[in-house]
Amino acid sequence: MDLGGKAALVTGGASGIGEAAVRMLAGAGARVAVVDRDEVGARRISDEVGGLPWATDVSAPAAMAEAVAAAEDAFGRLDVVLLNAGMTSGQNGVTDLDVDAYRRIVGVNVDHVVFGLNAAVPALRRAGGGVVVATASLAGLVPHAGDPLYTLTKHAVVGYVRAAAPALAQEGIRVAAVCPGYTDTALIANARNDFGDFPLLGAADVAAAVAAIIEDGAPGECWFVQPGREPGAYGFRGVPGPAGGRRAPEVSWEQH
Repeated sequence: MDLGGKAALVTGGASGIGEAAVRMLAGAGARVAVVDRDEVGARRISDEVGGLPWATDVSAPAAMAEAVAAAEDAFGRLDVVLLNAGMTSGQNGVTDLDVDAYRRIVGVNVDHVVFGLNAAVPALRRAGGGVVVATASLAGLVPHAGDPLYTLTKHAVVGYVRAAAPALAQEGIRVAAVCPGYTDTALIANARNDFGDFPLLGAADVAAAVAAIIEDGAPGECWFVQPGREPGAYGFRGVPGPAGGRRAPEVSWEQH
């Protein structure tokens, strides 16, 4: 995809991976809506790249629809959406459970992706197609025992992307996920010293992987990103089917 003259929207765009992605997209010629609950940060980044600042809580049911509408109104179209906003839980959720904090991480990490894709699809259809990338994590591919609730939400993102992608691909809308390992951003700031000499990704590394997905990613792919390795699509193993080689039917649950 040639991003020159295209329009993009990035959630969590005021810092970390989101900020790096905003700069990557703008540097490639796209106009970018910077969506973040940090109004000052969103305005600072958008001013630097000539974009659109939009301050909101992405977990609110109407927030993503409003952000998409603002971007499409400002730019006349929408071609690329990075659903990147995320947070960790701050609890293990097993032996202790703060229900309000649990609802918050589900709202930001899962609801925002569902609301965001739902809001973006009509705009992408009007543009004749486009790309949606959701920021998951290696914790969406393998368990992260240090934060089971974070793992839960990122597995949900991976499953949602893989299931939603095939039908949308028929309309020229590619949906994929980026699954970075430990990245040196504010999310791990409190534990930064615990990593010692363990190699960490930079936010720009993940933004480069997003650029590669936009360029070459296939629908439903979930790309791993690890220090020192080329990012690429994770190879999911199939599960054993029924004996006799029968294929499972494509069932629409709306019929039941």
